[in-house]
Amino acid sequence: MKLTSNLARLSLNQITTNNWNIRQAVDGCVQAGIPSIGLWRNKVAETGLEESARIVRDAGLQVSSLLRGGWFPAATAAERQARIDDNRRAIEEAATLQTNVLVLVCGPAPDRDIQAGRGMVEDAIAELLPFARQHGISLGIEPMHPMYAADRSVIVSLDEANRLVEKFAVDHLGVVIDVFHVWWDAMIYEKIAQAKGHILGFHVCDWLVPLPDVLLGRGMMGDGVIEIKRLRTAVDEAGYTGPIEVEIFNQSIWDAPGDAVIAQLCERYLEHV
Repeated sequence: MKLTSNLARLSLNQITTNNWNIRQAVDGCVQAGIPSIGLWRNKVAETGLEESARIVRDAGLQVSSLLRGGWFPAATAAERQARIDDNRRAIEEAATLQTNVLVLVCGPAPDRDIQAGRGMVEDAIAELLPFARQHGISLGIEPMHPMYAADRSVIVSLDEANRLVEKFAVDHLGVVIDVFHVWWDAMIYEKIAQAKGHILGFHVCDWLVPLPDVLLGRGMMGDGVIEIKRLRTAVDEAGYTGPIEVEIFNQSIWDAPGDAVIAQLCERYLEHV
């Protein structure tokens, strides 16, 4: 596969072309010269784990990450164990796909008790870490924007994610920094610097004004207000040299022809990232 040097760190997060299956997304990357892809478990399941791994491997792509693990808090011990068991499966899938990062969206709290939910996240990570290390997988905690605290994650700042990583102090636990979730934080550049040595991923998109939808309102880079280049520079200076995933949840982008989305994505990446 012929690569464009300026795209050498670019990765297509599969959700950006949500209507494409694994083969279509891989083919789109190859045609555009994108060297990496971030895969989603539901898409892998549709195609089949072994077949998905073969398609990516034969195309010569790197799998930058697998999404997603997490969703740890639950009201009962049995439910919490079921979620840990599912994360064990996700770790095994990540190993088969030859990525070394499983992204954790940690999940909301049950019964309104956000502090208890955070404790459940910590307990689940502690239980999973030996299994992850055994399989050569790093767990990447992705802090989310506070507006998602009620329904997606009790981990809502990079500071909180950093402190959790530092508490365990192991080399296979880190953070995934998504500009959509952290750009607003007055301390973000200090917290990125503090994440040095444990940044496992960097995701980009843009924050549209007004935000058209809480979940499906992310924009293409350059269409919003995020200082993406400044954030990317900070992440680079903190020692992260890995893939940069473009991850966009937006129905209008999903409805557009995938090839056109990929072409625009590459142009905007070169201009704004």
